[in-house]
Amino acid sequence: MTKANTIADLQRGERAIIKSFTEVDVPLKLIEMGCIEGNYVEVLQRAPMQDPIYLNISGTYLAIRLEVASKILVEKL
Repeated sequence: MTKANTIADLQRGERAIIKSFTEVDVPLKLIEMGCIEGNYVEVLQRAPMQDPIYLNISGTYLAIRLEVASKILVEKL
């Protein structure tokens, strides 16, 4: 069985579709900014220590911590 991909697994320039969350308690702020199932996500930049990650989620730009990114399951495009 293969490991599920998360946003934390994506490299700069990679795109994916958000599939689900590993936890029920997703920060409301992320949902308000478009981090919902079915939306596209692209990694634009990573900080020098790889944390946080700067993303484009269906036209909304935001930075999230690696810890949060590892809880968002995606399907790579």
